[in-house]
Amino acid sequence: MTQRDPAEDLRAIAFALERALEPSYRVQAFRKAAKLVDGLERADLEARALAGTLEELPGIGKVTALVIGESLRGEEPNYLRRVSDLDGVPVAEGAHQLRAALRGDCHVHSDWSDGGSPIDEMARAARDLGHEYMVLTDHSPRLKVARGLSPERLREQLGVVAELNETMAPFRILTGIECDINEDGSLDQEPALLAQLDLVVGSVHSKLRMPAEEMTPRMVAAISNPHLDVLGHCTGRMVKGARGRPESEFDADVVFAACAQFDVAVEINSRPERLDPPKRLLRLALEAGCQVAIDTDAHAPGQLDWQLGGCERAHLTGVTPDRIINAKSADDLVAWTHSR
Repeated sequence: MTQRDPAEDLRAIAFALERALEPSYRVQAFRKAAKLVDGLERADLEARALAGTLEELPGIGKVTALVIGESLRGEEPNYLRRVSDLDGVPVAEGAHQLRAALRGDCHVHSDWSDGGSPIDEMARAARDLGHEYMVLTDHSPRLKVARGLSPERLREQLGVVAELNETMAPFRILTGIECDINEDGSLDQEPALLAQLDLVVGSVHSKLRMPAEEMTPRMVAAISNPHLDVLGHCTGRMVKGARGRPESEFDADVVFAACAQFDVAVEINSRPERLDPPKRLLRLALEAGCQVAIDTDAHAPGQLDWQLGGCERAHLTGVTPDRIINAKSADDLVAWTHSR
């Protein structure tokens, strides 16, 4: 077994993060950990790794402890492998490569709920941006402030979409909904109606500040629902404007493990005021084995062009096209949602 130097592995990660223009505080966490490791005997590190006490050292957190432990075992740290896979590709170039791989958008609103434009106008804009399809995901009944669709209005919308698809082929409007995740984890729409849709996004819109010990089972219950395909803007945060809002609290390891287990994609929400999930959580989702959907959550035609922002964050965290559900064709995407 080849012996590795944990300090050098930590520095290699810092270097890759600097190259990717990651925030300096993230880089310094690895450089400070490397400096600390330099001052310790390898035998001491190995003993601590074996006992699970590396995090008791000042400046060593969960991620750096994991890197040190893998390195001591002679393994290339998973974190190092992931950031190295960026291969020095400039952020803008990497983002454009991911954007070119996308064939649709899985989270789009119209004036049937709180969007500002008719379905056909949103569809034409998506088509003109080069998409092969868009998933229409207006809100569910509980979100009355957003004119959420009752079962009757949703059935009416399905008829409208069918008519539009006859005139817009080969472009397709896939049927969907952004369904509220109720406080008990159920989905805010009739199950039989959800089963008819091409794709279901589930999002938390209420009681966003409930304690983690309540939010975690709420989210897991929704994720385990066979009708849910995409977990939307998982932290609910707002990072800009007067509507600034902190992240909801939940056990990310448990939630993303559930997404991987039940094959629910984690949304990378491209709205500038959301940027949800933050990169640290997106990395956890990828480590858990989750797929992702890079969506705009567009409420107007011009907002459909926001996907590039989501692609930039995806590139910086090591997302590849094979992990993105909307890099699939429409037929393959619908086959995936229905197979679940």
